[in-house]
Formats: sequence, structure tokens, C-alpha cells
Amino acid sequence: MMSENKTVRFIITRQDNPDSAPYKEEFEIPYRPNLNVISALMEIRRNPVNAKGEKTTPIAWDMNCLEEVCGACSMVINGKPRQSCTALIDHLEQPVRLEPMSTFPVVRDLQVDRSRMFDSLKKVKAWIPIDGTYDLGEGPRMPERKRQWAYELSKCMTCGVCLEACPNVNSKSNFMGPAIFNQVRLFNAHPTGAMNKDERLNAFMQDGGMQNCGNSQNCVQACPKGIPITTSIAAVNRDATVQAFRNFFGSDRSV
Repeated sequence: MMSENKTVRFIITRQDNPDSAPYKEEFEIPYRPNLNVISALMEIRRNPVNAKGEKTTPIAWDMNCLEEVCGACSMVINGKPRQSCTALIDHLEQPVRLEPMSTFPVVRDLQVDRSRMFDSLKKVKAWIPIDGTYDLGEGPRMPERKRQWAYELSKCMTCGVCLEACPNVNSKSNFMGPAIFNQVRLFNAHPTGAMNKDERLNAFMQDGGMQNCGNSQNCVQACPKGIPITTSIAAVNRDATVQAFRNFFGSDRSV
């Protein structure tokens, strides 16, 4: 069958505002090779008419880089949280079902507010603090072996997919989520960031931190960048045990 005779059908969960009830709306667009979910949504936005032929409002969603780097376009596609920019229609079962991630509050349609994740990153100081903004010169060098695995951790896009996949991250829990293990490990391993290692660990040892992890390992399977999250969970838990002893005995010696 020629491609111009084929169509792609979508069932999209929509929500007009944060306080309104969600509803489903079906759309149908012409098929073309190498179409991804983002392209399909843009086609619907260009001509917002549903499968019944009724004029409707354009779909709202987030996107930016379109090459699985920014993490903005996360949504649930056919029941699986993932990036919509790399979700190819040719590889998806139809009708394609699009839903917003349930872990985060819905803003509108497929747009969600990921503040929960970003606030958690603030709590553990997921950055390298410097004394002022002037040129401090070259920083301490990292061994190549250490740099290589640190680079793997730095691939995190804060897309929220691992939080969506984690059964311990929900409206009844204040668990910071799997991504935070990676960030604590990454910045504690940095030669300059290590000076705040105890602060990050102590923050992550508080309510909503690492003790809420149920080790389901859904996160490592769902991560679109293949980050070894479970390895980070083990490493941070080990460091936290050492930190707990230091807190108890009042030791300020570095690890």
C-alpha cells in the first residue's frame, strides 16, 4: 500500500488546565516514513481537527532539542515513559497512546511541571560551588578512568523518566527519586565538589531521601541514556553509611 493512503491514529490524554478533569481525544494524520511522535504532534497542531472531523484546540507539550539531549519532551507513549523525539511511529503499535507523566502535576495536555525533581536537586546542591565568579584558573585534574564513569553519570537530562518508572515516587511519597542518586555521586566525585560531600549526603539522608528507595530497578531499565543508576544507588548508600558513622562520632575527616 502506498504511504499516502496510510494513516496514523492517536489516542491522546488531554487536560485543559491543572484543575480540570482529563479526557481522551483521538486524531488521525497521514503516514509518512521516519515520522516521530513530535512530528506527528506538530502536524496535529498545524491542523487541530480530531478524528471525528471536529475543530479542537492544539495539543500542548514540551520540546526543545529534538535529539534526546534536553529531556523536555518526556511523556508516556503506549504505556512507557520515554522521549517523544526518538519515538518513531514505525516502531510503535497503533493506535499510539500518548499520556502525560503521572508523577508530576499536569500543566496542560502532555505538559507537566517537573519542579519536584528540580527542587530535589537544589536540596542536594547538585552543582560545583566556586568562591566568586572570577577566573580561578585550571581546576584539579581527574584520573581518566574516573572521568569516564563520571561522564556516564553526567548524561542525565533531568527528563523525569526514571521518576515516572519508579513505584516509590508518587503523590503519597516525598521521595526525591532515582536521578538524585546519580547527581549526588557525580558531584561528590568531582575534585572541587567533594568539599561539599557531607552536605549532599546529609541532605539525601533526610526524609524523602535514599531510605525511600525500594530498589525495584525500574529506573535503570527506563533511563533513555543508559545511565547505571543502580550502581550509583549502591555507591551512595555505601558513602551514606560511612557518613552516618562520622556524624555519630563527630569526625570531619574526608573520605
